[in-house]
Amino acid sequence: MTVLLAAPPPVKASRNLAPLSDEALLSLVASSDEAALAELYDRFGGVAYGLALRILRDESLAQDAVQEAFLAVWRTADRFLAERARASTWILTLVHRRAVDLVRREDRRRGEPLEGAPEPAAPGTVEEEATVRFQRRVVQEALRQLTPEQREALELGYYGGLTQSELAERLGQPLGTIKSRMFTALGRLRELLAQAGLEESLTS
Repeated sequence: MTVLLAAPPPVKASRNLAPLSDEALLSLVASSDEAALAELYDRFGGVAYGLALRILRDESLAQDAVQEAFLAVWRTADRFLAERARASTWILTLVHRRAVDLVRREDRRRGEPLEGAPEPAAPGTVEEEATVRFQRRVVQEALRQLTPEQREALELGYYGGLTQSELAERLGQPLGTIKSRMFTALGRLRELLAQAGLEESLTS
């Protein structure tokens, strides 16, 4: 399934976003500028992860919180008001909210009684096999609706087993750009699968 596409030139090679303020970068993100999101991640990704880790005390969950927060940055940057807060405060507030949401979710999950868990279905039924085939078709169709760059990143990362650092090296892109591309690709894929009622396919 993996299709290797010609890698576009590194985003930062033609655009130097470093001199821009955080607020200016958010304005660019609001206009769907992935390079600006990558620059913001480079600036705040480490701090965001540290904040999430202090709240969650779990590395995997902290990574999830940061990813979900930067997806929220991508989706809601147009709502940011510079007169109300600094960009850094706004971003880290999103991280804090996502981390707290994950804490609550995990607490609810741990508190569920075992007798309330659903009984596992018998494997190998015709209905199950048909469902799996249908889900695969839906996921494949959703992948085709992504941009070529987003689809390539997901295919190499999830199906090819490459880490984000390996992806950056393979595609000749800055690590921050790869991370932002994965964020936006996963966000779009979740939206497409949710429309089909299959959002859980990303985590199953």
